Amino acid sequence: MQNPLLESKLNINRRTFLSRMSTGIGSVALGSLLMPSLFSCGGQKDEEAILTGVPHFAPKAKRVIYLFQSGAPSQLESFDYKPLLRKMHGQDLPASIRMGQRITTMTSTQTSLPLVGSAVDFKQYGKHGAWVSDFFKFTGQVADDICIVKSVFTEAINHDPAITFFQTGHQQGGRPSMGAWLSYGLGSENENLPAFVVLTSRGGGNSQGLYAHLWSAGFLESSHQGVLMRGGKDPVLYLNDPKGMEKADRRRFLDHLAQLNQQTYDEFSDPEILSRVKQYEMAYRMQTSVPEVMDINGEPDHILKMYGPDVVTPGSYAANCLLARKLAEKGVRFIQLYHQGWDQHSNLVDEMGMQAKQVDQPSAALIMDLKQRGLLDDTLVIFGGEFGRTNYCQGPLDAKLYGRDHHPRCFSIWMAGGGIKSGIVHGETDEFGYNITQDPVHIHDLHATILNQLGLDHTKLTYKHQGRRYRLTDVAGELVKGILV
Repeated sequence: MQNPLLESKLNINRRTFLSRMSTGIGSVALGSLLMPSLFSCGGQKDEEAILTGVPHFAPKAKRVIYLFQSGAPSQLESFDYKPLLRKMHGQDLPASIRMGQRITTMTSTQTSLPLVGSAVDFKQYGKHGAWVSDFFKFTGQVADDICIVKSVFTEAINHDPAITFFQTGHQQGGRPSMGAWLSYGLGSENENLPAFVVLTSRGGGNSQGLYAHLWSAGFLESSHQGVLMRGGKDPVLYLNDPKGMEKADRRRFLDHLAQLNQQTYDEFSDPEILSRVKQYEMAYRMQTSVPEVMDINGEPDHILKMYGPDVVTPGSYAANCLLARKLAEKGVRFIQLYHQGWDQHSNLVDEMGMQAKQVDQPSAALIMDLKQRGLLDDTLVIFGGEFGRTNYCQGPLDAKLYGRDHHPRCFSIWMAGGGIKSGIVHGETDEFGYNITQDPVHIHDLHATILNQLGLDHTKLTYKHQGRRYRLTDVAGELVKGILV
C-alpha cells in the first residue's frame, strides 16, 4: 500500500518520477520495479475515459423530474383495475397463480392468503379510457398527458434494497445514483445550480428511511452527488457565510484555497482535489441562486391554487413539486423528489387515501404547469414507488384494518413528457393482479429508457472502477420501445 508520508518525504509522484528519469524503456521498467504503486491508477485512465457533457445522439428530453413515492403505493388502489378481486373477496389466492413464488416473512406465517378487492372505486379517463382510482382523480384529469406502465417488476422484495435498486441500478449501496450518472454524462445547464437536486417530504403513513447513498455519487467524482435542499429558511446547510465574513472576504478565501489545492493536485494528481474546488465554487454561486429559486412569493395566485393548499407549506410535497418546476426552468438536470409514508401494511383505506390526497393534485399540477410553459416536451416526469402490493390481505380481513404486503412481481408507474407517448397504457397483468402477462419492464429496462430519452446509450455511459467498467444498467437493460414516440 502506498505510504502518503513516505511519498511526501520523497516529494515524488508519477509525473515527477518520469520527468526526472530517462524516458527509455529500461528506466521505466526499473522505476516500475522500485515503486510500482506510482504506475497504478485507481480511477478511469484518460485514454479510457468516455466523452462526457455531450449526448451520444439527439435527445428528446433535457432533464428529469422523478416523483418517487417511497414505501410503495398499491397498484390495486391506483392504476391497475382488477374487478375480479372484489368478486373473490375473502377467497384464498389460488396456488396456480402464486406458483410458489417468494413472499415476505410478514405474511409467510399466515395460514391463508385471502384475496381483497380494491378499497376504492375506479373510473375511466381520457380518450383511451385509462382506469384510474378515485384516490387519484386529479391524475385522471391529465390521463391524456401521461403513460401508465402497469408491468414494472423487480427482484427486490424489501424496502431498502428495492429503493436502492431503483436509484442506483443495484440492490446494495455504493454505486452511483441515477442523477449522478446523468450529471457525469451530461453535466449541468446552469453553472449556478447543481446538476442534481434532491427534495424530500413526509406523509402521515408508515415511513421508510431515506439514506444519503440514494443520491450518492458512488465511485464517480463527488461533485456529481445530489444536493439535498430542505424546506424553510436554510435550504442548504452551511451554505451561508459565517457572521462577520463579507462576500469579498469569502471570494479571497476561496481564491487562496484554490491555489493551495492546485499545488496539491500538481503534486499528487488526485482528481478529488479538483472536484473539491468545484464544490467550493458551486457553493459560492449557490449563495445567490438558491434563495432565488426557493422563493415562491413571486408565483401568481392561480399557479399556487393549481398545486393545492399545501403549496405554501415549506417542505411539503406540493411545495416541492412547484420547486421542481422552478429548478427545471433553471436548467437543473435531475430533480429527485422523495415522498415518504406509502408503506400500508395495515389501515390501507385511511392511510393510502391520506397519502394520495397529498400527492395527487400537486403531481397533476406539475404536468399542467410544465405543459403550459412549453417545458413538458423536453422534461421527463416519472411517478412511482419501489415495488407493488399483494392482491391478498395482510392482517385481519377487515375493511378498516387490512393492509397489503410487498409484491415485486408487478406494479404500476406513470411517465410523461420527454418523448414518451401520452395517453396510453403499457403492459398488462393477469386478472388477479399478481403476474405480468404482457410487455414486462424490468428496472434495468426503465433505466435504459430514461437514459435514452436524454440522448445517452446506456451501454456506452460507463466508468472504469477497480478494473471493471460499470454502468447504471449493470449488464442488462433493453429499451421499452412501446412507450417511445
